[in-house]
Amino acid sequence: MIIGFIPSRLESKRIFQKPLLKINGLPIIIHTMKRAMLSKKLNDLYVCTNSEIIANLVLKHGGKPIITSSKHKNGTERIAEAAKKIKFDYAIDIQGDEPLVEPSDIDKVISFHLKNKNFDIVVPYLNIKYKHNPNNVKILSNSSGKVLYFTRSLAPFLFNKNNYKLKKHLSIISFKKKTLFEFSKLQQGELEKIEGIELMRALENNLAVGTFKLKSHSLAIDVKSDIAKVKKAMKEDKIAKKYL
Repeated sequence: MIIGFIPSRLESKRIFQKPLLKINGLPIIIHTMKRAMLSKKLNDLYVCTNSEIIANLVLKHGGKPIITSSKHKNGTERIAEAAKKIKFDYAIDIQGDEPLVEPSDIDKVISFHLKNKNFDIVVPYLNIKYKHNPNNVKILSNSSGKVLYFTRSLAPFLFNKNNYKLKKHLSIISFKKKTLFEFSKLQQGELEKIEGIELMRALENNLAVGTFKLKSHSLAIDVKSDIAKVKKAMKEDKIAKKYL
């Protein structure tokens, strides 16, 4: 069983009540949910939240909410609590602030993990221009697709090569069942605290994290200026027309 989980909370640090922000008449969290529902490989999908407001919205729009604790420090802990009530083999973490998430990308992550079971966790990447943006988490990996490091910095340093494209972390993450529960119990490490990147915890505890390239796009709502970009892109988006 492969189950999708969308973690969502109202207490956004940069945008007030971000999940409720409407784009083309629907809240961001509902866009993400509706698009994830179009995945062909997910057996089921849940929105896990500490908010009754979000839970009621999810129900209103035909989704399945699971109420979780308000004490969680991150989305993975929230998913792990919700997952205790569900039978599954793989948990797919789909970030709630990605209202343009591609259902086919979710399916590709699932297919890759099923073919590469040596990895405990799988996170795909997109190639982007070599330009500094701390909101973009970058992946450093080897030729076998094993993730070596996550960073918000410009890395690697272009000492011998000038045409390198960065590997941007795409917010669809696949966990094996055992790994999800193990990861959720681990303490934050020094590098995770410094970088502010949750998945550094996996690397600091020797979990095998795999990655692969997706030819897609990514437009998360991290800061207020992203809202206008998403609204513009949504007008031309073919997938949105299937549920709007």
